Amino acid sequence: MQKMSETRLIYGFHAITAKLRHAAEDVHEIIIAEGRQDGRMRDLLKLAESFKVRVTLSDTARLDAMSGAVGRNSSHQGVVARVASQARHITLDDVLENLQEPALLLVLDSITDPHNLGACLRVADAAGAHAVIAPKDKACGLNATAIKVASGAADTVPYIVVTNLARSLREMQEREIWVIGTAADAKREIYAIDQKGPTAWVLGAEGSGMRRLTQETCDELAYIPMHGSVESLNVSVSAGLCLFESRRQRQG
Repeated sequence: MQKMSETRLIYGFHAITAKLRHAAEDVHEIIIAEGRQDGRMRDLLKLAESFKVRVTLSDTARLDAMSGAVGRNSSHQGVVARVASQARHITLDDVLENLQEPALLLVLDSITDPHNLGACLRVADAAGAHAVIAPKDKACGLNATAIKVASGAADTVPYIVVTNLARSLREMQEREIWVIGTAADAKREIYAIDQKGPTAWVLGAEGSGMRRLTQETCDELAYIPMHGSVESLNVSVSAGLCLFESRRQRQG
C-alpha cells in the first residue's frame, strides 16, 4: 500500500481530470462527496473507471478538511485525489530538445502567491508556452492551490524549478534564447520587440518586480503600455499579454 508520506492531495474537477488524462498511473485514489451524482461527476467516475483508479465516498466535512477549505467557501467541488507526491523531474534540456518551433518560455521571479502561479500556468498553456521556469527559493511552489487554479495546465505545461535563476537565464542565452524582462521603467514597449525567434519572458511579482540580479541578466527590458489609471497588472495578466504578443508576431 502507498504510504501517506509518498502521496499528496489535489482537488477540483479540472486538476483531477487532467491528472487522469496525462498521468493516470500517479493517481492512487479519488475521494468524492456522498450523494453527488451530476453529469460532471459521472464523467469523472467513468474516466477513473477506464484507468482502474480506486474511488471512495466521503462526507463533505472530511473533504473540506482534506482540501483546507471551510464550509460554503469550500473549493474542492466535491472531489479530492491522492496522487504520487514526487512529480516527474524535467529539465530545460528535456523541453528544448523536442521542439519543432522556436522556444517560448515563461520565467517567474519571486511569485509567492499560488493563485498567481496557477493562473500563470493556465495562461502559459493557452499561449502554447513550452515551459514555465521558477526558482526554488522566493517562490510558492506547485502546491494543491496552484494546481487547482491552473485548471489542468499543471499537467500540460512543464514546470521547471531551478536553484539559481540568473544562471539558468544565462544558460538560455547560451542556447540563443532571447531573454526579455518586464519593467515599468524600460525604454521599449513589448510590441516594439522582435519575438519571432526563441524567446523567454521574465516577470516578477506585482509591485516588487524582478530581483536586481534577474533584471541585470536579461538581454533587454520592455514595458506594457498602460492607458488607464492603474499603474500595474496582475502577473498572470502581464504574462498573457507578453506570450500572446509573441504568438501574434510568429503567426505573421
